[in-house]
Amino acid sequence: MKAMILAAGLGTRLRPYSLLRPKPLFPILDRPLLLHAISQLRQAGVEDLVVNAHYLREQIVDCLREQSGIHIQLEDTILGTGGGLRQALPLFGEEPVLIVNGDIFHDLDLRAVYQAHAQAGVQATLVLHDCPRFNNVTINRDRMVVGFTPEAAQNPDADRRLAFTGIHVAEPALLATMPAGVYASIIDCYTDWIRRGGAIQALVMENHFWTDMGTPADYLDLHARLLKKPTARQLGDDFCQDLSPFFYGSNVQVGRDVEFLDWVSIGSRARIGVGARLERVVVWDGAQVEAGRIIKDAIVC
Repeated sequence: MKAMILAAGLGTRLRPYSLLRPKPLFPILDRPLLLHAISQLRQAGVEDLVVNAHYLREQIVDCLREQSGIHIQLEDTILGTGGGLRQALPLFGEEPVLIVNGDIFHDLDLRAVYQAHAQAGVQATLVLHDCPRFNNVTINRDRMVVGFTPEAAQNPDADRRLAFTGIHVAEPALLATMPAGVYASIIDCYTDWIRRGGAIQALVMENHFWTDMGTPADYLDLHARLLKKPTARQLGDDFCQDLSPFFYGSNVQVGRDVEFLDWVSIGSRARIGVGARLERVVVWDGAQVEAGRIIKDAIVC
């Protein structure tokens, strides 16, 4: 089973924080998002994994230095969601490839997704769900994708619009239709395939945990959901923790008279000064909060 994590994006909506780290390395309860994604893929049975990197790529290389079975695809110019996949094509052989965006956090069953694709006999399978903020993929009653534009919803065959989770499976033959070495969008590839009469399966999911970590507000909301809702924390071995809404990494130094409110996540080796007050705050590993500071709804890095 082969997979690719798309991790080359610029993370512009997460600035200024993404000026310090690429989005896939933002810590989620003190562990890089990218490592969470890799753990999920390993648990699903993925043996060969490709991770592409462009922006701040040396940090991604360093993060994965001790990981085995991972090919890091360095991109001198950003190639987009399609171009990155096209460049990795020689690594996939003839097997379908499971593709995961590097900026999502979820509890979806990736092995089941891969198996559903294998049984469908189509060139691609997109995992969709109902998320009104992002609902822009039109499907028909047979759960096949009709299109990705507002105009597609006017198609006589259209049933409803759903959101793309950032998880999909594609056949190498379809990926090979994109030009090599240039910027390309995988959605454009899928659109062209549908236009030519090809079928793309819509695998519709419900009752799951999913977040697109696109903005600082999304990043904070993810931590709130993990720390405040017990059901959201049972996301595999990584999140079998106690019911406390306050998370501490290793070797954290907390001064006297510090107050934590609502929920707080403190990364490893962070230092919280005397009398500080934190409310709905994520403190990154190694960061420092000065004595007496009052911080609310923020990221400290």
